[in-house]
Amino acid sequence: MSPSILNHDRAPSALEIPQDFLAQIKQDIADRRIEAGLRCLTAHQQILESIPVRQHNSVIVLGYLAQWVDVGFPGRALLKKLLSHFASASPESLTLLEYAHLRMADGLVAMSEEEFAKAIKSFNTVLTLENEISDKQMISIANFWMGRCLRRQGRYEDALGYVAKARDLAMQLKLPKMAAVMQVLEGWVAFQEGHPEQAAKILSEAEEVLADTDDYVTLGNISSAYGRIARRQGNSEHALSKFEKAIELYNKRDPYNRNLARSFVNIAFVKRLLALQLGNKIDSEAARLRKKASKKGKANSKSSPAHKLPSREQRTQLRKEAFEHLTKAQEIYQRYDDHRGNGNVHITLGYLNLDDGELDRAAAQAAAAFRLGAEKKDSVLKARARMLQSAVQGAMFEGQIEEGGSRVPSSQLACEFAREALESAKHTQNRRLIAKAHITLGLALCLDFPDDLEAAQLCVDAASALLKPAHQDYVWRELQDLKRKIRGAGNVNSTLREWSQGIIGDKSFQQVSEEFASIVIPKVWRRENRKVARVARRLSISPKKVRRILRDQGLLKSSRDD
Repeated sequence: MSPSILNHDRAPSALEIPQDFLAQIKQDIADRRIEAGLRCLTAHQQILESIPVRQHNSVIVLGYLAQWVDVGFPGRALLKKLLSHFASASPESLTLLEYAHLRMADGLVAMSEEEFAKAIKSFNTVLTLENEISDKQMISIANFWMGRCLRRQGRYEDALGYVAKARDLAMQLKLPKMAAVMQVLEGWVAFQEGHPEQAAKILSEAEEVLADTDDYVTLGNISSAYGRIARRQGNSEHALSKFEKAIELYNKRDPYNRNLARSFVNIAFVKRLLALQLGNKIDSEAARLRKKASKKGKANSKSSPAHKLPSREQRTQLRKEAFEHLTKAQEIYQRYDDHRGNGNVHITLGYLNLDDGELDRAAAQAAAAFRLGAEKKDSVLKARARMLQSAVQGAMFEGQIEEGGSRVPSSQLACEFAREALESAKHTQNRRLIAKAHITLGLALCLDFPDDLEAAQLCVDAASALLKPAHQDYVWRELQDLKRKIRGAGNVNSTLREWSQGIIGDKSFQQVSEEFASIVIPKVWRRENRKVARVARRLSISPKKVRRILRDQGLLKSSRDD
């Protein structure tokens, strides 16, 4: 490519793009003077909307416009329109610098439309020209945008190298505020890699540098990251306060910012976890009161509901608020046709429905999320959707729900979905996502009490190697649940082996018979399509005994379940 063979038959000087305009929007973005830069762009809107293809600095302003669209200038449609005008320009008609700016604008549009492979290709082209281009600020941003694309693909280790280079270059250029913006992504990657304390330190340093700016989106990102760290550490109340602060900051810039929608999803997810915890406390308290009443030989029917009512109301309110937050998030994401965002809304809605036993709705939400992930070849979203689908099938199996016209048992479908989730997760470098996929597969393998527990134990080992036990959040608790299920099934196998050798300890024959019945009857019940009458005929025992044993194990809760 020649240094410059741009047509020099320029338009009259009155139509030239002012140099001071270019200098201001370049410096404003470096110093994070967001409001000043947005006012400047608005004041020059007429120039932006009628940039002649062959005008001096026309391609340069296109590259700067892309940077401002990224930080909040409402000009994505304009940028796409201008790019279509420049599509006919051959690389030979541009300087290297102009060509790099054109590729930056192309990449930003692709990145905003979740076409990350296309965006990476554009940014990589710019970076190959690094030694030939004088504008090192643009090279810094190209590295930063490359890191963001890789992060969205779940390629955290790859992303970190580009982000660190972007930050170092910004510091060499004496642009500390721009470097701080890049530090925020560096902190986020550290968090995703399982280093929350290091992430918090990096975020704090960036926050201090940006505190006197009006870069509300980046400041909101910092607060949102603090919220995720708090959630990972099991501090839900602190997480909520940080997400609420992020929403307040995003709203200062744009009430329809995509990051605002992300915070609504985060808050909804935390409130879902809080509602689950409350539900568990309510159930535990109810069981305690029933046990206490049975010991006294009478139930206190008046005091128990009054005692539990406030917690139930609070749980209902948390779930209601979670649905409301997701509605707001979906409204924003649909404005941008954001597949990942809309997919995360579907998944969180799916888990809320799953918690409430609305399995058909949960399955529909999971399927919608998977379709969105498949459209964009989004391995992260596909893995999350398949994990939800596996959980739904597991709930169908445990809840004795018929598979309808499907000949594939729910337990088998749960395993198939979990294996697909693991396959998708392994296309990323997201250790936590891979660990959760292993846990999901392990839980699916434990359905119907498998005879061979080695595969489930391998899932435990793989997840344990990926998760850090320091912070015991919901994923860690799922791992503990899987371990308990494996121990329980293993104990059954061990007991049967001991009995086969005549080892019964100090148990009577009646006790051994009862314990054996508690092992065999649930298995036969599942094989007989969960029909009590069939089990009674098959084993030549009374239906009453079948029901009693199933109820003792929580498999049959009422006569309606029979």
